[in-house]
Amino acid sequence: MAIDFSSHQPPVTRTPGPTAAWRTQLDAWLAPRVGLRERMLFTERLLLLLDTGVSLHEGLRELRAQETHPRVALALDALLATILEGQPLSAAMAQQPGMFDATYVNLVAAGERGGFLPQVLQQLLELDEKSDKLRTMLGSALSYPAFLIVFSMATIIFVLVGVFPKFTVLFERIHDDLPWTTRVLMAASDSLRGHWPWWLGGLTLGLVALIVWLQRPLTRGRIDGLKLRLPGVRSLFTKIYLSQTLRVMGMSLAHGVPLVDAIRACQDLVGNSVFRQFMVDLRLRVTEGSGVALGFSQASFVPPMVQQMIATGENTGSLAKVMSRVADFYDRELARQLALVSRLVEPVMLLVMGALVGLIVASLILPIFKLSRAVH
Repeated sequence: MAIDFSSHQPPVTRTPGPTAAWRTQLDAWLAPRVGLRERMLFTERLLLLLDTGVSLHEGLRELRAQETHPRVALALDALLATILEGQPLSAAMAQQPGMFDATYVNLVAAGERGGFLPQVLQQLLELDEKSDKLRTMLGSALSYPAFLIVFSMATIIFVLVGVFPKFTVLFERIHDDLPWTTRVLMAASDSLRGHWPWWLGGLTLGLVALIVWLQRPLTRGRIDGLKLRLPGVRSLFTKIYLSQTLRVMGMSLAHGVPLVDAIRACQDLVGNSVFRQFMVDLRLRVTEGSGVALGFSQASFVPPMVQQMIATGENTGSLAKVMSRVADFYDRELARQLALVSRLVEPVMLLVMGALVGLIVASLILPIFKLSRAVH
């Protein structure tokens, strides 16, 4: 999106009428939520304006005049109104939790206190870019297996509905001599063709019931616990959670954010209730005077290497530096592990698809061979 820096005079604005305001609210309600990439774009554009010497107030006006995303536009309106009341940018952002989380607000507040807001915005932009990169890697690792599963199911349904019925009359002469796989597939074909509304309704109800069951707090808590206990997936999720949390905590501490506030900002950083409870317990221990290393050492899912490095950083007064380095290390490990998982999943899924296709083909060809021998 092009930004015009030829004039930094605030644009002439008109107070919208009731109809225009109602339409703006409706557009914002219907628009998608403010995502990470919208916030990245906002941070990058605001940083660019501040680097060119534009004041904060004028920069926000420039961004508001050019914003097309309804929810971001409403957030910018609220930011401008709060700043006009004399409050700092961090206080204005704190009133927009849908766009700015606690970490973002705390770091902006630290940058305002220390007079290095542009540097903080640059690091926040890099932090969001790394989070977006991690999500992209996870999506890439899961998209191909998901595509193969959907394609396999579609192929099987097509064969059962479109191919098998053509052989039903042919196989009636030797029905008792058909392989059990052929009889099962023929029965499934007849059921799908004759009772497809029931199958569709049952599948829909099953998906709805599954979604409702997964949304239950008890179910989500059990799944979150399994993510940090099951061998194989435990290592992957632990690296993801620690990478995100330690990076944010390290950056917060490096900019003078108090340790308790940094931990509080990380409580809802990852969507895992077990890890969130770990962060809550860690904050309570730190509030009571215990060291942060003690809290990490009492978590069974935290690797010993991380526990030792956190203890070393706390003893040497370089906790922020150590946390950032551990996060960088886990970022590299995650990239390698996700690449390995992707390489392993592809042949496994192809093998499963080959086995299913082979089963279906065999269920058709073997009876044809028996018919040909019977004819001869």
